[in-house]
Amino acid sequence: MAARCTNSSRRLHELFNVGYIRAHGAFAMLNRIAPFFIVDDLGATLAFYRSKLGFDVLYQGGGDGNGDDFWAIVGRDRVMLMVKAIAPEVHPQPNHSRHEWARWDAYIGTDDPDSLYTEFVAREVPVHRELTNTSDGLRAFEITDNSGYALCFGRPADT
Repeated sequence: MAARCTNSSRRLHELFNVGYIRAHGAFAMLNRIAPFFIVDDLGATLAFYRSKLGFDVLYQGGGDGNGDDFWAIVGRDRVMLMVKAIAPEVHPQPNHSRHEWARWDAYIGTDDPDSLYTEFVAREVPVHRELTNTSDGLRAFEITDNSGYALCFGRPADT
């Protein structure tokens, strides 16, 4: 079991290591963000992100051989999300369930939302808002994952 913990720690370090050099007096560059979503069913969530959104499972753990794993990191290209099943009484709370104006739980930038939209429609991903040029100045669309989280995929609209 100790070897698994060491390997797990090493893998997490590899995933989060950004490898930049800090210049004297300069601010550190930010490279990524990985939202952390609470889910009810880790297995169902991993299946959704793999089969519907084309993500890979980059890490899965928590059980350490003493029970079921309860958290994971999924990723595609340069995007990562962390998901965790905390306890049976702790459920997902997507932003839109708290207030109607809080539409998204994550915005994911893409250079080609049109192609991605076509891919997701072909995979029968639940589309929350169709691909359009939004009033926010984006070319974007929104989907809902299996836990109810709203993900917006887009880029600045051409002017």
